[in-house]
Amino acid sequence: MPPNSESVMVYNSPHFFVPRLPLMSNIRISLDCLISEAISKVTGLHDCKAHVIYSTRPEFGDYQANGVMAAAKQLKTNPRELALRVVAAIPANDLIADVQVAGPGFINLYLSDGYLAKNASRLVATGGELLSKVETPLRVVVDYSGPNLAKEMHVGHLRGTIIGDCIARVIGAQGHQVIRQNHVGDWGTQFGMLIAHMESLRENSSQAVVQLADLESFYRKAKTRFDLEPGFADQARGYVVRLQQGDADCLRAWQQFIDESLSHCEGIYERLGVLLTREDLKPESFYNSELEDIIKVLDDKGLLSVSEGAKCVFLQEFTGKEGAPLPTIVQKSDGGFLYATTDLAALRYRGQTLGADRVLYVVDARQSLHFQQVFAIARKAEFVPPECSVEHIAYGTMMGEDGKPFKTRSGDTVKLSELLEESVRLAHKLVSAKNPDLSEEARKEISDVIGISAVKYADLSKNRMSDYVFDWSTMLSFEGNTAPYMLYAYARIRSILRKQGDEKEPSGVAEIRITGSEERNLVLKILQFPEVINQVAAECYPNYLCAYLYELAGIFMRFYEACPVLKAEAEIRASRLTLVALTSTALKQGLALLGLKTLEQM
Repeated sequence: MPPNSESVMVYNSPHFFVPRLPLMSNIRISLDCLISEAISKVTGLHDCKAHVIYSTRPEFGDYQANGVMAAAKQLKTNPRELALRVVAAIPANDLIADVQVAGPGFINLYLSDGYLAKNASRLVATGGELLSKVETPLRVVVDYSGPNLAKEMHVGHLRGTIIGDCIARVIGAQGHQVIRQNHVGDWGTQFGMLIAHMESLRENSSQAVVQLADLESFYRKAKTRFDLEPGFADQARGYVVRLQQGDADCLRAWQQFIDESLSHCEGIYERLGVLLTREDLKPESFYNSELEDIIKVLDDKGLLSVSEGAKCVFLQEFTGKEGAPLPTIVQKSDGGFLYATTDLAALRYRGQTLGADRVLYVVDARQSLHFQQVFAIARKAEFVPPECSVEHIAYGTMMGEDGKPFKTRSGDTVKLSELLEESVRLAHKLVSAKNPDLSEEARKEISDVIGISAVKYADLSKNRMSDYVFDWSTMLSFEGNTAPYMLYAYARIRSILRKQGDEKEPSGVAEIRITGSEERNLVLKILQFPEVINQVAAECYPNYLCAYLYELAGIFMRFYEACPVLKAEAEIRASRLTLVALTSTALKQGLALLGLKTLEQM
């Protein structure tokens, strides 16, 4: 692996790890290489890393290396004394201005102003391109959104859709080949129910079309009949069998329903600005012809057992409360297949046909055990090569103020389309109150961006593993780490550039000068942009990027208040204007990777 590349080991379950992933070069990687080299030189150990992290307080430097403690423990020596020897062995470089040993062996690293200024100037020379591409790109499959095509998308689909979209954007920005996979549910019992209801309306074809257009109502009526009318339920089950056997009439009815369902999904994706198209669609039905072979391969590998007539896989690493192995059922006693069977077929397709190096499943945390079992079975059945990374990117639940999953007052699941429209409506009310002189067209444009961004950012800024409470007042606030604040910060910076008469993106060979702590802090933060992108790509936590952008906006505001721009002498003025433009670029690129639009004026 090249010296300017870094790798991160990511654990995807208690049982498997993923291979080391190539990342973009950045300051932290350079520091890690320098300190790791010194540790190896002093100790003779080649498996001890520097473990460079951000310092928690300014007096502890810009970065901190904590790897000496592990090396000292391995050698059974005093860690502080070892740290002093490591510091003395750091090779000459233009990156580090000062090094201090603190506590039991922490190494505090202070960067050179000259290095920071030179690298910021290099950004200017490249037109403000903040991200370089990885040297060894991977093929990364991202499975996200995956709604059931039995009803309209609801709030439960929001997190998987926008978290997955962000991760796909970030990994693509690194230079990896991203293959999006929308594993929609388009097969199963509910479709027999829906086809039966549709067929009962065929006598009045216009009525069928009109009712199908209201997808949620159509599904509810079909479900009610299925629950209350035994004859209808039997008919629905019959349609399931006919559908699975490839009956032409059933397939035509099924396809009509699928097309209508997909049009609803595509409307939501367009509204959210999510990069999913029909080309990314790989529904459950796509794998239907592979399921018998999945069972055969599992049997040939000696993994299959029969329990109460059902075909199962028992793995010793998955046990119940009393220590008995937990079954993963792959075929029911009546011959029907389950989600696990389809997921195994999908994983084989991604590992073998698509040749994926990394497969990410952005799916609800409640499916964690399911995916651990599927991943383990896939490894043992050799459906994916050993070097392929398979990871469940789990996330928590959006909660209402009552601490329960977010629903309407009547207890119904909230349609995602209605949630987004309500956010835009509230944003329009807010914008109109703050800017009554704006034209209606301008208010509509601004409120649309703010409303959609507020919903997305409120979610993405939270740790994905946590449940979070949905709160309109917080997400639409212009204070704190919110979309309105971030959009306003960006628009304000663009306004500053317009007032200075310099709206161009960073270009040319202007030299960045650091004359004070505020400038230094801003330069350092801008240069850390690739580091946070690497971190999001490796660990798949979009909130890292949100936190970075919020901190960048705050650091910029302190810089602008402390450092005159227009009134500065010519060279300093040019440098500071360029820092303003670089900040604008970092904010815009970062918000775009979150899937958010920006506004030039608010």
